[in-house]
Amino acid sequence: MSIFNSLTCSIFVALVLIGEAFLLSRAQDPSRLSLSYYSKTCPTAQDIVRSEMDCAVKTNPRNAAFMIRLHFHDCFVQGCDGSVLLDDTATLIGEKHADQNVNSIQGFELVDKIKEKLEAACPGVVSCADVLAIAARDATILVGGPYWDVPVGRLDSKTASVDLANSDIPTPQQPLATLIAKFLEKGLSVTDMVALVGSHTVGMSRCVNFRERIYGGDFQLTSKNEPSSQANLAKLKDVCPADGGDDNVSGMDYYSPTVFDNAFFETLVQGSGVLSSDQEMYSSLLGFQTSRIVDKYWADAALFFKDFADGMVKMGNITNPQGGEVRKNCRFINI
Repeated sequence: MSIFNSLTCSIFVALVLIGEAFLLSRAQDPSRLSLSYYSKTCPTAQDIVRSEMDCAVKTNPRNAAFMIRLHFHDCFVQGCDGSVLLDDTATLIGEKHADQNVNSIQGFELVDKIKEKLEAACPGVVSCADVLAIAARDATILVGGPYWDVPVGRLDSKTASVDLANSDIPTPQQPLATLIAKFLEKGLSVTDMVALVGSHTVGMSRCVNFRERIYGGDFQLTSKNEPSSQANLAKLKDVCPADGGDDNVSGMDYYSPTVFDNAFFETLVQGSGVLSSDQEMYSSLLGFQTSRIVDKYWADAALFFKDFADGMVKMGNITNPQGGEVRKNCRFINI
């Protein structure tokens, strides 16, 4: 390694350590949240969400990934406050058409259906932000992933921010240092980041997000032209032509794309991750910490499940300090 690269790594390590040292101080206060928040006001809330998610995932397994992604994209903008669900109005510009949301996040009709059932049972009690948090947990379980207790009591924001959605949500093209910085800013550690990215085991990606990787030579570089990786590359090129087909999708886990397991990390170890941002965790010069975590998760599914569950709780505890309301309709603020 050159002196320059060694210095770069040293600076990067220092920045990560400094960032992680301030995680607790930068994390927002989740004191409003509790496991028993709806025990008296809506004791059937979680049962209702689970029932609707069960039907939805049986109908279309992709609904699981939709709910996990919605919760993630919600929490990274203003905290977990349901802002991602707001439609545009004459007085409010929502986040649905932000760069990382348009053509990417789905499942809004499912949220509407869950919310309608909750309003029928307990009017004006359960927030849309809590719907996302509970549904993301149930979605994970229904496709084979871990269980975790979901603290509830979030409020729905009365605002949204396209600008924050564009700046704060990680993108498939960003380098590892940028991705780590974005997670640290939210009070999430490097371990949290790798674990949460593991949700890509049931995720799909649009062709436009990985075309440059498969046709620009990066895939061949990281996979070292191994036969199994070349077979994966051929599959990706069948899905994603060099021109056109931007909305064609491929699973980010070649082996079990509808099952929540640790097979996604095998793709990274092989160097055949679909997204550049994912593969950077294993192949980047600065990936000395993240690559070790990837190796651990590929070797130990139980460890991945534990860290994923812990990471989802930490992410879900990012609340909006501005407070809010309990929306009657998740798409619009109350009048």
